[in-house]
Amino acid sequence: MSMNEFIFSSESVTEGHPDKVADQISDSVLDEIIKDDPNARVACETLITRNRVILSAEIKSNVKINYEEVVKNTLLDIGYDDESKGFNANNCIIDLYIEEQSADISMGVDQKDSDIIGAGDQGLMFGYATNENEECMPYPILLAHKLTKALAEKRKKNLIPFLRPDGKSQVSIKYKNNKAEYVHTVLISSQHSDEVSDKDLKESIVEEIIKKEIPNHLISEKTKFIINPTGRFVIGGPQGDTGLTGRKIIVDTYGGWAKHGGGAFSGKDPTKVDRSACYMARYMAKNIVASGLLNNCEIQLAYAIGKPEPVSFNINTTDSISEDKIENLLNNILNIFNCTPKGIIDSLNLLRPIYRETASYGHFGRIDKDFEWEKVNMSKKIADL
Repeated sequence: MSMNEFIFSSESVTEGHPDKVADQISDSVLDEIIKDDPNARVACETLITRNRVILSAEIKSNVKINYEEVVKNTLLDIGYDDESKGFNANNCIIDLYIEEQSADISMGVDQKDSDIIGAGDQGLMFGYATNENEECMPYPILLAHKLTKALAEKRKKNLIPFLRPDGKSQVSIKYKNNKAEYVHTVLISSQHSDEVSDKDLKESIVEEIIKKEIPNHLISEKTKFIINPTGRFVIGGPQGDTGLTGRKIIVDTYGGWAKHGGGAFSGKDPTKVDRSACYMARYMAKNIVASGLLNNCEIQLAYAIGKPEPVSFNINTTDSISEDKIENLLNNILNIFNCTPKGIIDSLNLLRPIYRETASYGHFGRIDKDFEWEKVNMSKKIADL
């Protein structure tokens, strides 16, 4: 294929995938604390294996929560209530290792005699948007998420009763001249009960999941469907694989289409800019695209620990655009978006228990009233620059 024609693939995982289970537990802990103490400092990591959950966190808060209850309720909500499904939250072992936030980090974040918030760590963060679709997301990751979310919904509503919580999707799209031409391959691996036949499983997933979630205009006679390529996926969830917070960062963002700074999101309060600044970068990029100025936009921010202002800011695009227009954006965009940690928190209303919902099916490209970074309410100001 030429440079103008290529196939690009992205994957997603269901909420029952062990790594995503860990992300959801970490964010559930964050939500439970932040709902009563919005200014808490939380960094929570979860490891889950066959019959055990290990929770390790550095927390600064006056709120005391029942960690075991939060863990069990999250697992039961996902669907892990029986060993036959890969985990039973009702009789698992939960180990807790909860410590105070480091005094050195705390000193940099909460600056004495000031309402200034310093960045919780150094690092670089990226945000991306494209006008490919109304969600302003690359099609491969957008469709991969729709498939895994549909797997969970059909399972929870008992519409496909033999599905189990663990699963993955992968969508490969043929592009021509930077436009999605058609879906080349759809791959779904879903955990299932021992009784279902291979034929019934594949037929249900193709008819009830794939054909209902992939837009008709992207399906071609060349499109290939691959369902459970190993032929059997009964042993799944934490029984089949260990899960760890922060191991699905590409699933969480843009499916590999745009750059990633490397920092994970889940379990971190919004003073941690490796989470909140990625939200702000997405907000900026989406509003720039919505303004009509660019067809696609990638924003980079970078921070130094304890310092409120970003140490660098950049805009990248594949569009042909004059240097004057890019320079004008670079010079003026930070007058519209406050990229200090406090500015990000206030602009995006981040001191709320909204984080468990972000931990499955992507942090971006979802129409949800709590996802303030998905709004395009600044696009007119950008268009008027």
